[in-house]
Amino acid sequence: MNRSLLAAALIAAALPLAAQEDVIRKNLAERLPQMPKIDEVTKTTIPGLYEVRMGTEVLYADESGNHVIQGSIFDTRSKTNLTDQRIQKLTAIDFASLPLKDAMVQKQGTGARKLAVFADPNCGYCKRFERDLATVKDVTIYTFLYPILGADSDAKAKAIWCSKDAQKTWRAWMIDGTSVPKQMGQCDAAAITRNVAFGQKHKLNGTPALVFQDGRRLPGAIPAAEIERQLAEATAPKS
Repeated sequence: MNRSLLAAALIAAALPLAAQEDVIRKNLAERLPQMPKIDEVTKTTIPGLYEVRMGTEVLYADESGNHVIQGSIFDTRSKTNLTDQRIQKLTAIDFASLPLKDAMVQKQGTGARKLAVFADPNCGYCKRFERDLATVKDVTIYTFLYPILGADSDAKAKAIWCSKDAQKTWRAWMIDGTSVPKQMGQCDAAAITRNVAFGQKHKLNGTPALVFQDGRRLPGAIPAAEIERQLAEATAPKS
């Protein structure tokens, strides 16, 4: 490192946090104009390294914004992915904020535990997940129809929602492959529109998207054993 760069780094490191944040914001905005707007700059546990947050995305920068790092920070002592932990907190959805009236409900066993699923009727991974989910005990499942794979998905979602027993029709289609009955007459399917708006607001970009009782969310189909582990973790007493 030449003397001018070294001096700049030393001066930057000595700045208070607010001024440090201004330096990083200014330099990154000027040098990387294509970057999204920075919402927050915070110190990490690593000396000289700062988290730069843009919505629910994070990257890391040095104290001058001369370098940025895109990737994960691992704590080798606890074998923990600190970046994943941080993103889980940023993307968490308060379960109480879910519009449960717009979901289909399936109670299995006691139904004591709760899980929300955003799913598309034409999603192959959702079908596999639904089969695994059907084997899990003592859970109430709130399924939000989330047709994001095309016009046919939207048509099927509306037909399922407007059927005599939406949850029964959903399972018959997803697990048994039973044809979805055609929609007869008028039906208020505004719930599906609200589901899509809610999912887009929370950047649910794929299906199935899972929201657990503690607010954590996971993308993708996970096997029954992992569903069980996640449900147990979500309902475990917090120390």
